[in-house]
Amino acid sequence: MIAGRYSLDREIGRGGMGAVWLARDEVLGRHVALKRIGLAPGGDSADLERAQREARLAARLNHPHVVAVFDLVDDGDDRWLVMEHVPGTTLAELVRSRGPLGHGAAAVLLRQAADALAAAHAAGIVHRDVKPSNMLVTEDGRVKISDFGIARAEADASLTQTGLVTGSPAYLAPEVASGRVASPPSDVWSLGASLFHALAGRPPYDVGDNVLGALYRIVHEDPPRLDDPGWLGSLLAATMAREPGDRWTMAQARDFLDAGPDTVARRPVPVTRAARHDEHGTQLLASTGSRPAARPATPPASPPVPPPTNPPTRPPTTQPAGPPPTGGSHHRGRRGLLLPVLLGVAAVVVLAIGGFLLGRGDDDPADRTAGPEPSTSTSASPSTPPRPTAEGIDTFVRDYLRTAAADPSAGFAMLTPEFKEASGGLQGYTGFWGDVASVDVQRVRPDAEDLTVGYRYTYTLGNGRSIRDDVELRLVFDDGRYLIAGEA
Repeated sequence: MIAGRYSLDREIGRGGMGAVWLARDEVLGRHVALKRIGLAPGGDSADLERAQREARLAARLNHPHVVAVFDLVDDGDDRWLVMEHVPGTTLAELVRSRGPLGHGAAAVLLRQAADALAAAHAAGIVHRDVKPSNMLVTEDGRVKISDFGIARAEADASLTQTGLVTGSPAYLAPEVASGRVASPPSDVWSLGASLFHALAGRPPYDVGDNVLGALYRIVHEDPPRLDDPGWLGSLLAATMAREPGDRWTMAQARDFLDAGPDTVARRPVPVTRAARHDEHGTQLLASTGSRPAARPATPPASPPVPPPTNPPTRPPTTQPAGPPPTGGSHHRGRRGLLLPVLLGVAAVVVLAIGGFLLGRGDDDPADRTAGPEPSTSTSASPSTPPRPTAEGIDTFVRDYLRTAAADPSAGFAMLTPEFKEASGGLQGYTGFWGDVASVDVQRVRPDAEDLTVGYRYTYTLGNGRSIRDDVELRLVFDDGRYLIAGEA
């Protein structure tokens, strides 16, 4: 009897965090699953903290496709996580026993997993270990995502400050395999890798005993593709895209699977890429969350269409917003395709000995204050309509960056309505700016004639890490007021 309430029946699973037992809740008269955390007396503090995380995060979700966590109890020297018992198998075991799944069967199962993960992302939670063995499948075809033990909450820095991350190499996104912090697009990649497994009958990468080699291939080689993915080929391409900014959101993946094979014309497009540099000028992959597109997709056989490089001098009010920015950040450029080899090798060595060091603090600075109001041009005579000026654009951009870092909702108000929608709304916008503690603008290059502006700035995250970014934007100017209309 555990904690005077749960009668153990038999062990039904075992993972990195301990054994899972089928048990009976003698108070409520139902079967539950109990995961024992820390097999030695006293257990491991990291595992115990992870168990508490899993309980908190799963309780926040309360989703039909997420395994519910009921309680966390102590019994002697052991701690037990009390969870919903899901009778059935896992997607990995299902494929192992039946072989590759058909397109329709795979779509039905992965759609449910995507729905759960989309809800997690909407709640600010990144799972970080999405894989077929964490997708429980009941006899009637219902899917439930399990093991939020290494998940990460945007507002919970309890473990992210230690940076300990475990994951399954065959399903890791390239940016995670190279040492970056996992983000919603990282889960999107892992969903695509799980779909690949379901369709091919095997993981996308053969890890075996060569973990280093597998992670090198994930980081530096083009993603594997199936010979006959059918209508799911475009989903595989849009989830297993090496650049996080080129991936669909989890909600887009879910909606695509929900719509089925007859909705090619309404397929969304990925977002644009993000050019990021660290404080030493090294180009980095962006850890961003993509947002629904503002225009129809290209045909599935065609690559994503890049944003135009020569915008019109004066964008009309009916101009399409173009591909949305990444993770609510409204400014993105292009970047190189490969990370430095040394970065990837260093990261995989860390993983090979048991974990990644991906420290990232998530606490918002307490001293943020509201920024200034959007600036206007003051160079025009009162008797003539105000006109955009280089000085006015310079002032606007500097004010905007300070405002977005200090008060994201005020910065969001400085976008056009179309670009607000393309940025994923306020929630998507704050997904980026909510982590920014301060900005330092190095240069601004305004063009009053074309209503465009390029600038270089360095933004510092809440954990103290500084990243440099080069940005070009399109603006609109209406009655003396500048607004951001999109990427140039």
